[in-house]
Amino acid sequence: MRVCGVELKGNDAIVCLMALADGLYDIPQLRVQKISIVDAGDAEQIRKFQFTFAKLVEDYKIDKVVIKGRAIKGKFAGGPVGFKLEAAIQLINDLDVEILSGSFVKKALTKTQVDIDFRDTGLRNYQQTAFETVFAYLDSQ
Repeated sequence: MRVCGVELKGNDAIVCLMALADGLYDIPQLRVQKISIVDAGDAEQIRKFQFTFAKLVEDYKIDKVVIKGRAIKGKFAGGPVGFKLEAAIQLINDLDVEILSGSFVKKALTKTQVDIDFRDTGLRNYQQTAFETVFAYLDSQ
């Protein structure tokens, strides 16, 4: 199963792909680590973002996308652009998308029996949340 973890931060969708087969985790290299948008008010840019994300899913044969959820209200609430990007991803045809709460990710990471040190993954530092999201999802399956 190939799953893409996503963290929405500002105008960026930071991604991390992970595959799990026969109990082995694999982190394939992606051509991009994040997909960005400049002007969220421009419908054409939203369409381009959605097309780019859909193409990434198609090219890497991704089975599922898991997005780290953000609060709707309060001090740590997500911004409006992030919610637009989330909707654009969710509306991609034939794509299985699930939003995971931060508490789910945190709980899954504390319960895991698999020890993966993020520094050994070869990913960039800003991909850590996307990595933890996809790892928590796969480890809980």
